[in-house]
Amino acid sequence: MIHRIRTHLVNLLRKEDGSASVEFVIVFPVFLALMIMSLELSIITLRQTMLERGLDIAVRDIRLGTGGEAEHDVIKETICDNALILNDCGNSLKLEMVPTDIRELALLDDNVDCSDKAAESNPVKEFTAGQQNELMLLRACLKYDPLFPNWQLGRTLERDDSGQLSIISMTAFVQEPA
Repeated sequence: MIHRIRTHLVNLLRKEDGSASVEFVIVFPVFLALMIMSLELSIITLRQTMLERGLDIAVRDIRLGTGGEAEHDVIKETICDNALILNDCGNSLKLEMVPTDIRELALLDDNVDCSDKAAESNPVKEFTAGQQNELMLLRACLKYDPLFPNWQLGRTLERDDSGQLSIISMTAFVQEPA
């Protein structure tokens, strides 16, 4: 009886049926995780690029004087119109613009105040329209929901209380004289 069980176990261990399934079960989750993280990272990069694009076009209009006044709502609308793929851009974008002196450069505060869907709306932190030939610092912060919030990349990025991630873009410009 023991000899028969032993023979059966030896034959079972020698069989190679299902070896591809074992390899698949080991490799597939790693491959799937890499694919999902690369998709998430590419969407983040695309959003960042579109925010930069919208900000660059809005600032170009201000510098050249082809846009309207350098007012908060006009700049925000220009950014959102040119950023193309940003979802709910008007509600999730927050701008901060302050003048600074070239000789005594005062940078923007390190604490970025982005809009938060869980908090009451406060669209402007500090926004001062610049005068001609004045150096202006402009920072845009966009909040968005990650595609895969519970996967590795979505879990490791810093989120706010409502589970949103933020993208920050900054620029500086001098408004040309009329």
